[in-house]
Amino acid sequence: MNSNIYQKPDFFRYYLTEVVGQGLLVVEEDVHKNHRRVMNPAFGAAQIRELTDVFVEKSIELRDAWDAELHGQRGEAEGKIDVLSWLSRMTLDVIGQAGFNYQFNALANGEEQNELNRAFSAIFSSNMEFSIITFLRLGFPSLRWVPEMKDDGSKQARATMDRVGRELLESSKKNLQTSGKVEKSALKGRDILTLLLRANMATDVPEHQRMSDEEVLAQIPTFLAAGHETTSTGTTWALYALSENPQVQKKLRDELSTISTDNPTMDELNSLPYLEAVVREVLRLYPPVPFSERLTVKEDVIPLSVPVTDRNGKVHEYLEVPKGQFVFMPILSVNRDKNIWGEDSLKFRPERWESPPGGASAIPGVWGNVLTFIGGPRACIGYRFSNVEMKALLFTLVRAFEFELGVPAEEIGVSSWIVQRPFLRSNPEAGNQLPLKVKPVRRL
Repeated sequence: MNSNIYQKPDFFRYYLTEVVGQGLLVVEEDVHKNHRRVMNPAFGAAQIRELTDVFVEKSIELRDAWDAELHGQRGEAEGKIDVLSWLSRMTLDVIGQAGFNYQFNALANGEEQNELNRAFSAIFSSNMEFSIITFLRLGFPSLRWVPEMKDDGSKQARATMDRVGRELLESSKKNLQTSGKVEKSALKGRDILTLLLRANMATDVPEHQRMSDEEVLAQIPTFLAAGHETTSTGTTWALYALSENPQVQKKLRDELSTISTDNPTMDELNSLPYLEAVVREVLRLYPPVPFSERLTVKEDVIPLSVPVTDRNGKVHEYLEVPKGQFVFMPILSVNRDKNIWGEDSLKFRPERWESPPGGASAIPGVWGNVLTFIGGPRACIGYRFSNVEMKALLFTLVRAFEFELGVPAEEIGVSSWIVQRPFLRSNPEAGNQLPLKVKPVRRL
């Protein structure tokens, strides 16, 4: 499939622009290709290896915060914790530090203490509140000038994010410029924004291939959204699955305990086969983004892997797709398809990855024989970042704590708008949450 033919629909790009601006998630065709070319090195394996100690350090900080939280609940060493809230704070700290050398300190100070965090939260909360006008705006562009009460707060939040982002941008540029001649392989500075600027400012990059300051600035909220919400949600579902499957949790803990250090490297994390299987199974069964949509900007023909006979008896070996056709990308459905994964496709079973089904190899995903990070030129650029961060979290938390569901399983529902998150059916007004019983692991 040609990604230039299948583009995000206008209403989807409008919504994403309201949330994250004109970043990599929104732009199309040559602009996307150029942005991706400049940004790819910042998300390569070598760069993620350098960032792994940030993932581990923040995971340890979260572990210690939970330990203090548990001892603060009636002085006992176990209790209930809303893991989604805490994981969201941890991943925000990580993307701040690893993304653009910015200290949110969300774990230490709470979610409301940092102006950039408040701005980020305001943008997402305001854009998650839907009214009739909201839906009309999506379908009828001419109505997008009609104001809503939430617009003022969202605009103020975006202004704060843009101001802080511009300060970060200018600071990073100044640091690079004072170092003299900039070349792609020169200088140190491992955060993604610095690496992006280094690649963009390199003397061996043609002027027409450079990103403007506004284009670089637009990537900051994109880093926040994609690098914060999806990883915290994925790890939340991992702890949910482990809570429902104590035998898997124990098997994983036994493997993690074979590592003698609390500060593993990326290579050590990647050397643990059952941890790899657990992460793959979580992201297969609980992809943070369950679907995506595209709109054809010109007609296309898609060959079918298996011929289909229609109701009139005609055999079709390809599918004609007209211009203007909406195309639904069922990420969750493909990841759970019984024709691919077998009759137990809805079961959380990491052992399936010891011998993956043959049909999984045909899934056009960029990672792990699943569609979670999609594939092709629009594949998630940060999939390595997310996977290693998730492994660092599970390594640290599962070694330290035992997890059980804090409410009956039937109480846990799933809300899905862009990202699918858990909530309590008995208290939906409280928003997304996942309370778990957490207690320290007993060491013999």
